[in-house]
Amino acid sequence: MPGLLSELDLTKQIEDKSEYRERVQDLQLNLLHFQRKILESKRNVILVFEGPDAAGKGGVIKRITEKLDPRVVRVYSIIKPTEEEYRRHYLWRFWTKVPAQGEIAIFDRSWYGRVLVERVEGFCTEKEWRRAYDEINAMEKALVDGGSVLLKFYLHISKEEQLRRFEQRAADPYKHWKISDEDWRNRKKWKEHIEAAEEMFPQTWTKYAPWTLVESEFKYYARLKVLKTLVKKFTQEFGE
Repeated sequence: MPGLLSELDLTKQIEDKSEYRERVQDLQLNLLHFQRKILESKRNVILVFEGPDAAGKGGVIKRITEKLDPRVVRVYSIIKPTEEEYRRHYLWRFWTKVPAQGEIAIFDRSWYGRVLVERVEGFCTEKEWRRAYDEINAMEKALVDGGSVLLKFYLHISKEEQLRRFEQRAADPYKHWKISDEDWRNRKKWKEHIEAAEEMFPQTWTKYAPWTLVESEFKYYARLKVLKTLVKKFTQEFGE
């Protein structure tokens, strides 16, 4: 049965490079303006990014952060848990990264790993990942009720585009660090990863923490969509 990801129009793009750069700069200036409002508030901002390997999460995060005051922004690239983290509840390591009032935390992958990669790779039992939907929803509600501005983005690309980007990274010595054996292994389970994501959306798409699905086949379009979504949300939460 077709899911939300299959309904995305991955042909969406921004063709004019100069127009793209101008719009990015305008939106980044807006974010800088809102950073001051966030800093003066008693609230924090939490941004979550999920999606297939090479979907462009890092590029989007760079455009968000590159003009902001780095002293009150933290970016967490989530990898497998440490020994200490593994011995605790899986959400513990994320609670410890919740930003202070006035600060911004960005998660390049997140607690959703429990119902995505951990589910697919068998790192947790079916009972554990099914239970995680309610646990995650409860955590996010607690954050939002406590004043957090929480936005969740899922960047999506086609399997063909992922292969093109993998091969491009493998051929570029300056991008070798972006590709690993694990990426190639994950690609072999593309179908299972997409199925896990499709099941995740209706289970965790709540009124207080909805998902934003991003057509990321063309990076310029994806970056602008995320930046515009942030500015719109911040305007709603903090005023003009």
